[in-house]
Amino acid sequence: MPFSKRSSILCCLLCLFFLGFEARTSLASGLVQTRGTQFVLDNSPFLFNGFNSYWMMHIAAQPSERYKVSNVFREAATAGLTVCRTWAFSDGGDQALQISPGVYDENALDYVVSEAAKNGVRLILSLSNNYQDFGGRPQYVNWARNAGVRVSSDDDFYTHEVVKGYYKNHVQRVLTRINTITGVAYKDDPTVMAWELINEPRCQSDYSGNTVTSWVQEMASYVKSIDSKHLLEVGMEGFYGDSIPDRKQYNPGYQVGTDFITNNLIKEIDFTTIHAYPDIWLSGQDDDAQMAFMRRWMTSHWTDSRTLLKKPMVFSEFGKSSKDPGFSIMSRDSFINSIYSNIYGFARAGGIGGGLVWQLLSEGMESYGDGYEIVLSENPSTSSVISQQSQQMTALEHKMSRP
Repeated sequence: MPFSKRSSILCCLLCLFFLGFEARTSLASGLVQTRGTQFVLDNSPFLFNGFNSYWMMHIAAQPSERYKVSNVFREAATAGLTVCRTWAFSDGGDQALQISPGVYDENALDYVVSEAAKNGVRLILSLSNNYQDFGGRPQYVNWARNAGVRVSSDDDFYTHEVVKGYYKNHVQRVLTRINTITGVAYKDDPTVMAWELINEPRCQSDYSGNTVTSWVQEMASYVKSIDSKHLLEVGMEGFYGDSIPDRKQYNPGYQVGTDFITNNLIKEIDFTTIHAYPDIWLSGQDDDAQMAFMRRWMTSHWTDSRTLLKKPMVFSEFGKSSKDPGFSIMSRDSFINSIYSNIYGFARAGGIGGGLVWQLLSEGMESYGDGYEIVLSENPSTSSVISQQSQQMTALEHKMSRP
């Protein structure tokens, strides 16, 4: 081949490479934002299909196990999943992120964020837990008790200044950390789609929702004082409280100390979330009754998000457990497909960004199984349902992006 021709081809190839590189970096550099009741990315509508894998940082703390994190991100990306919700907390206990108040081992979280970025997956990072799994509220209160602070219950997490100080220190530490792998501070990283204040807040001492509302106001303002770029949400299941008594008819027969309306009215909260586990909440009722509840639950929250709160919504946890009587892969696929159909319909009408199925695992993670686990490589029919939803949400996003 003549030199001049080789040079010309080489130049073209180099141009294509740099154009491709520029496109990839510009894609990665955008931060997901909200505009009214819609998510946007680079001024265009942003819709997604996503998943939960809460365990990622715990697994990444063991270098010999990190390939499982990589596997799930890779398989998820192949299935068109572009958002992952996972824990950015692990307080005390085994492989802890926060070993004791203010004492950290953060490299595992760095790995999770870098692997997400490699696979084009954005993260919703939860900063604490309502439950004692991986520490959460009980660990914070126990740390205070061990330090001689007078606390009476886990609900002091929301009100005691010492415990709130522990939480704020954690927020500050995570948001300002510079990732040792990427060199980017978390508060500047476009891989992060949003921060979540706490997974499934509940408060037994005040079922009205007012105690949680006060805590959300304080902590949302604090998060935004450190990081005003990223989106922020509470982490709610969606239970209604006392502010609009009529809405309590949509609850599964009880309250948990949150108020979907007042908790999300806080201006620093950018979007709403709901979770739903009718197989637990309505245990003993048949599939038809549970699905009827799901439709009411989704519709009421979608409507309130659009009309009262004027914020977009994410259905951030749902699934069907293999531990339920009469479970089959077919029934799970049908259930997930029904949820996806509702999400798609709401997205087409406007006001919801997408859904996050609970939960994806890698092969060889049986000990993390909770009945809801899905291993994409081992569940081809479920994987097909998930991939189809990803394609439909992407197609709808493109359609909405056209002038």
